[in-house]
Amino acid sequence: MKDIKSMTLSELETELQQLGEAKFRGGQIYSWVHKGARSFEEMSNLSKELRKKLGEHFSLYAPTAVRKLVSKNDGTIKYLWRLKDGNCVETVLMQYHHGNTVCISSEVGCAMGCAFCASTLGGLIRRLEPSEMLDQVLFTQIDSGLPISNIVLMGIGEPLDNYDNVLRFLELVNSPKGMNIGMRHISLSTCGLVKGINALAEQNLQLTLSVSLHAPTDEIRSRIMPVNKAYPVDRLLEACKKYFEKTGRRISFEYAMIRGVNDTPELAKILIGKLRGIASHVNLIPLNDVEESPLKPSYPQVVKAFRNALEEQGIPATVRRTLGSDINASCGQLRRKYEGEKGKE
Repeated sequence: MKDIKSMTLSELETELQQLGEAKFRGGQIYSWVHKGARSFEEMSNLSKELRKKLGEHFSLYAPTAVRKLVSKNDGTIKYLWRLKDGNCVETVLMQYHHGNTVCISSEVGCAMGCAFCASTLGGLIRRLEPSEMLDQVLFTQIDSGLPISNIVLMGIGEPLDNYDNVLRFLELVNSPKGMNIGMRHISLSTCGLVKGINALAEQNLQLTLSVSLHAPTDEIRSRIMPVNKAYPVDRLLEACKKYFEKTGRRISFEYAMIRGVNDTPELAKILIGKLRGIASHVNLIPLNDVEESPLKPSYPQVVKAFRNALEEQGIPATVRRTLGSDINASCGQLRRKYEGEKGKE
């Protein structure tokens, strides 16, 4: 059966007509689906016969929240959603003065192998369907009661490793008949898959591209990010330049500050040289402590000095505010803990 929530409005209208139904029924069903209907039986303005027909031709699922943690410090909410096949993914809702941002996952697990990330421990299990990404936004909004205004694809998984499904999700969540979240309110984070960056540039979607750089030299970056062996720093930055030229959208570079690894004044100078001529912003991220990793966060004074060095040379830089620290809001940790508990059972 076809996954009805992964279908666009025009596709759904066509399907309904092929089933002998009026085209406008597609719009009614699309509205129900994007308001969080968990079954066809909830669609009260449809006949029993049509609801039965839908159940025979389409699948409609909703995730189950198996964990929900709320930060006492800042109200950040972290969900662990169980999907239809029993796998779980994490979603984090962060509250800012400018609105509520949801950080969603694009895969179950991750194949990229970054040394500082809990999401990649255990590897890639499978890629998420468009509907499963949409559900994270939709049901986080429904459960929390907070309107979602911004989305970041920075959770578990590499979005550009799930390129086609991510593009379909973006189309769905941007739909005026759906959640209608504008592209300029969406950020997509990649570890640096150049082929995917080039393909995304051709779409000219006007979203914000966030590139997980984390080191300015191939030697260091390859050590902590295996993807660099396929797409070295200079090749990655060239793709970023072309992305800006195509879209006019400034690149956001994510840079996790790792004690004694990538946080020295010398590396700040190298980073400045690499980023000259690229319309960019550097987001310095205090590293999250992951139990299984020996890497530790840089000292606050080191982070401050690194930021000052960038700004003095005209490279815009900020330090990401840590949210949800009391609930392990960095992605991957809650899922691993839950999977470990299931294993013991």
